[in-house]
Amino acid sequence: MKTDFILAITQLAAERNLPKEVVFSAVEAALVSAFKKDDLGVQHNISVKINPASGDVKVYTLKIAVEKPADLYKEIPLAEAQKIKKDVKLGETISIESTQFHAGRIAAQTAKQVVLQRLREAEREFIFGEYVDREGDIVSGIVQRVEPRQAIIDLGKAEGVLPSAEQMRTERYRVGQRLKLYLLEVNRTNKGPRLILSRSHPNLVRRLFELEVPEINNGIVEIKAVAREAGFRSKVAVAALQEGIDPVGSCVGLRGVRIQNVVNELGGERIDVIQWHAHSKIFIANALSPAQVVNVDIDEAEKSAVVVVPDGQLSLAIGKEGQNARLAAKLTGWKIDIKSASVAEAEKKTMAKEAPPVAVAEEPEKVEEGVPQVKERVAARVKGAVEGSEAIPQIEEAVAVPQKVKEEIEAIPYEPPPEVEVPAEKPQIRFAEDIFAPKAAKPDTKKKDKKKKSFKEDKLESGKVKRARKYRVSALDQLEEDTEE
Repeated sequence: MKTDFILAITQLAAERNLPKEVVFSAVEAALVSAFKKDDLGVQHNISVKINPASGDVKVYTLKIAVEKPADLYKEIPLAEAQKIKKDVKLGETISIESTQFHAGRIAAQTAKQVVLQRLREAEREFIFGEYVDREGDIVSGIVQRVEPRQAIIDLGKAEGVLPSAEQMRTERYRVGQRLKLYLLEVNRTNKGPRLILSRSHPNLVRRLFELEVPEINNGIVEIKAVAREAGFRSKVAVAALQEGIDPVGSCVGLRGVRIQNVVNELGGERIDVIQWHAHSKIFIANALSPAQVVNVDIDEAEKSAVVVVPDGQLSLAIGKEGQNARLAAKLTGWKIDIKSASVAEAEKKTMAKEAPPVAVAEEPEKVEEGVPQVKERVAARVKGAVEGSEAIPQIEEAVAVPQKVKEEIEAIPYEPPPEVEVPAEKPQIRFAEDIFAPKAAKPDTKKKDKKKKSFKEDKLESGKVKRARKYRVSALDQLEEDTEE
């Protein structure tokens, strides 16, 4: 039957979340300290043992077996030691049960303080040992209180600290709110282990996907990289380690159920899941999703890339306040410069104009035999000149013509161009009004009174004049053409 002492130890172990063995050890150390407060106990080397079944407390003094003891409080003759333990040897320590030690009020108070201190130390060690192995994992907790620079999270067995630097700017925490957090650090301090939590770390997204997507947890799909701006947007690059598996579809889930759970846990943060690729150009193009990419030029030495997108996709590729471009650069590890197709084409033309001309070795002109154009031009220059003129040798020197072509040129008979007869004088030009106008009536010698013309008559008269001028010009042009022919 359990005594009150055993029940008290059991209750204490449950409250402190400690094993019973740890509590028994702390109580035994406290009783040793209490018995040493006695004048007799100071001189002895004491140990205490508690029976976990019955709760009986036994006190033992530890002595060393020697031939002739110098200190009877810590040494015992070998003959007496062999009476207690037959196989004892010289120099061996034996435990001798004693009942002569009694604890007073001060000793009991000391024992109480020692018990509490030992329990606190044991509790700290137990918490540190439990959470140090979970560093980098997800823990669940409840907001216990909110302070100006941090929030205290109750993790059940311990308390964690959520600093302001690790909080999401879009979240407002309230007491009693349940959260999933990333265990960033576990530090040992004088006041016990300090658990640093985070809601903004990129690995929080990684761990949430591992919880929601069985393919990632089983190792079929791997998360290659994560880039995050906490509370706003994240990009996750995934790859399949087994053929026939769609990594993006596995993360999204049927009708987006899996990714929606992650988004809800992060307070509506937008998440882009993209296909990872070993080729840098393809990976960079995928990282700028949902924008379409026309071309990607990379510089391996500088670790930079120039991406060309359609004119209508430039703002989508850059994103709001450059967010999409920043996340793509974080995800790939490359410096990315985004340009529209029109700007890239204009820069290409400018560079082509500013580039120095490339020196090309001149090849000797090859004159094909019997080319008609060459023969006509050379014949016109040579045969068209006046015989005996000094210009003939110069023309022959300037125009290098093969010998065979020269022979063909000399065989062509010269035919002077036909002469064009030019009339000595131009015929008299007749105007259109002279040709088409009716014969004018003889003028009336009688004086008539001048009448003021109306606006309609002036308009008709000006129209006639314009048509006459038009006919006159066209007739003149026609006559000049006939003359030239």
